[in-house]
Amino acid sequence: MPAIIDKIAEALHIKKHESGSADPGTSHGVAAAASDAAPQTPVFNYEKVKVFFVLGGPGAGKGTQCANLVKDFGFSHLSAGDLLRAEQNREGSEYGDLIRKYIREGQIVPMEITIKLLENAMRAELAKPREGEGWAADHGRFLIDGFPRKMDQAIKFDEDVCLSTAVLFFSTTEEEMLKRLLERAKTSGREDDNEESIRKRFRVYKEQTMPVIDHYSQHGKVATIDATATIEDVHTKAKEVVGKLLAGEVGNITA
Repeated sequence: MPAIIDKIAEALHIKKHESGSADPGTSHGVAAAASDAAPQTPVFNYEKVKVFFVLGGPGAGKGTQCANLVKDFGFSHLSAGDLLRAEQNREGSEYGDLIRKYIREGQIVPMEITIKLLENAMRAELAKPREGEGWAADHGRFLIDGFPRKMDQAIKFDEDVCLSTAVLFFSTTEEEMLKRLLERAKTSGREDDNEESIRKRFRVYKEQTMPVIDHYSQHGKVATIDATATIEDVHTKAKEVVGKLLAGEVGNITA
């Protein structure tokens, strides 16, 4: 792992797993993995912890629909972008400026950072006393919004953290997404809510995230939801799809 990532890992307090094995997110963990023929065991058991990746272009409405699905099904909603923005603003974060630069340029932050932030957030949620379906002992259900954005992120998360259950893909046109983002820019205060950054994000999304969706589609794990309609109509479709997936339906779904 590049030295800069080692330093970032230290800043994010990346430690060994509780089992005592070396964390694959550190240079020591990489060396240990290379010398150990045994496959990496994910941190969380996918039979107990359900992970739904939520993907779609910038402005597709992922966050809005995640908030609705949290109310419907008791998910914990984790936004990769929100976690990164929180880390860049965290007091004492030595690498906040680096994360800020990646976000401003519409580029993808090194996956070691994002994956470790997600793992830490999942641990924290599972440690909380929670009631409701899906949250019995050692069980949980997560919506991970805006992740994975690249194939290497997808593979590493599935192998090291938790095998994903499904992908919710909110699909709409670039014209519709641009219109929504420019409207959001009036009040969001986000550095990347400007037309230049938005168009860069569209290019990155096409080049790097669409192959992720294609990959999971080949494995029968993608639910494609038309996100062009009203928030209410999209919510109705998403709720129906997630209900089917939680009931055990498998295969690609289009709504």
